[in-house]
Amino acid sequence: MLRLIDLHTHYGNIECLKGVSLEVKKGEIVTLLGANGAGKSTTLMTISGLIKPSGGRMEFCGEDICKLPPHIIVRKGISQVPEGRRVFPKLTVMENLEMGGFARTNKQEIAKDKEEVFSLFPILKERARQIAGTLSGGEQQMLAIGRALMARPKLLLLDEPSLGLAPMLVGTIFNCLKTLKTRGATILLVEQNVHMALKIADRGYILETGRIVLSGIANELLTNEMVKKAYLGE
Repeated sequence: MLRLIDLHTHYGNIECLKGVSLEVKKGEIVTLLGANGAGKSTTLMTISGLIKPSGGRMEFCGEDICKLPPHIIVRKGISQVPEGRRVFPKLTVMENLEMGGFARTNKQEIAKDKEEVFSLFPILKERARQIAGTLSGGEQQMLAIGRALMARPKLLLLDEPSLGLAPMLVGTIFNCLKTLKTRGATILLVEQNVHMALKIADRGYILETGRIVLSGIANELLTNEMVKKAYLGE
């Protein structure tokens, strides 16, 4: 579904991605791991079109999307849950979800997908008329995921969904991702909680200073000595 081939990205004169190559197949959860500043968020923002690559190729469903603007990439079927949630704080929960479906026109399907989001996160239905900025951090994360799902994406990008959340809520978010996988979702996950990410992922990539240094089956990465020492504290 997604293939990055020798992808390079710059911030000014600084090269952040130095030839990143990875792929995500339909129905997979693939996790992209690495330390702060490794280039994980930059990779997601480049895929979303928020940062333009300076070299290489990005293919989505066989089409080169390198030169497409973000709103067209969303219409093609890629939706991102940004780091820090970034809900619209002055809009209600319901209005945030409606913003997620702004590119769609079929009102019946939009209404159906709202109910799907509410089945995934029942608390959002209870908070439907509440201003998003007054929600807890965990509820805002659920809303950010729900908003992204309202675009009915083929590929969901998640950037640090567990960041700043209490352990119980982290479990809720990861259970949601497992549920989405059973429903056929395809997910590229950037996550600081390496152990939990590899537990739910099919495959993983390790990014260091803009380069992929290791990749493999998630279960194998969990037992890899380098991963255990650098990211699992073992």
